[in-house]
Amino acid sequence: MALIDLPLVHPDRKTSGFRPLKVLHHFRKLVEDKEDTEQVFHIIEALKGKKGHRQGWEFIRSSEGQRMMRENINLPAMLDNHERWADCGPNGVAQHYMKFMQREGLSAAGLVAESHKWQDQGERLQDQTEWYFERLRDTHDLLHVLTSYNRDGLGEAALLGFSYEQNHNLSVLFIAYAGTRQRIKETQTKAPLFDAVREGRDMGKAAAKIAHEDIEALMREDIDEARKRLSIAEPVIYRQCIAQMIAEGTADDDMRMPEEALAA
Repeated sequence: MALIDLPLVHPDRKTSGFRPLKVLHHFRKLVEDKEDTEQVFHIIEALKGKKGHRQGWEFIRSSEGQRMMRENINLPAMLDNHERWADCGPNGVAQHYMKFMQREGLSAAGLVAESHKWQDQGERLQDQTEWYFERLRDTHDLLHVLTSYNRDGLGEAALLGFSYEQNHNLSVLFIAYAGTRQRIKETQTKAPLFDAVREGRDMGKAAAKIAHEDIEALMREDIDEARKRLSIAEPVIYRQCIAQMIAEGTADDDMRMPEEALAA
């Protein structure tokens, strides 16, 4: 059945849930290995809420959402097809995205595979809501590029603050604040890490909804023009925290200024 003909919400879909013990179990696993992305999907499932669903349904019903569902572009395949973006300018979003993914050893398909460890593709409910949530997943690394947040622990936490204001999933806000609390406990840093997460939230609230954008068109934009159009500000406090933690000697091994990471 074509995506546009699927039901908005499958009758078996649960649109809310709150399982704190499950959240804590998977958060502890995530603390042990921050690269274990599978744990994030378990936490998302355990803290899902209706607000994010309502936002998704509103977009799905919009003319732009309907157009995208009719086209039903495979976003991971498109994003991973680096030859597709070979003609984009050196300051284009696509060039910055490809450099980021190559530097970090990532792929859009890899994130899909991580999500399938939590729930196999065959077990996923076939409805338009699933399409929307997959769109949020598939644009995660693009958010890193547009916001300048690196993949160090603070960068991920601040980006989750940004993401919460974009998609209203309580789980990402929990991971952002709980992870930041854990980082302060482990490093004893005096840097204002919670302020950096709040800055991420402010940025996400002010910005246009990235997952609602035409991603192919966005990839072909100049990145500075795209940030201006989407109202994505500079993460000033995040930068200040990096500088302070480096000076303290409490910085992660992978922590560096965004422009230094870009040049790496």
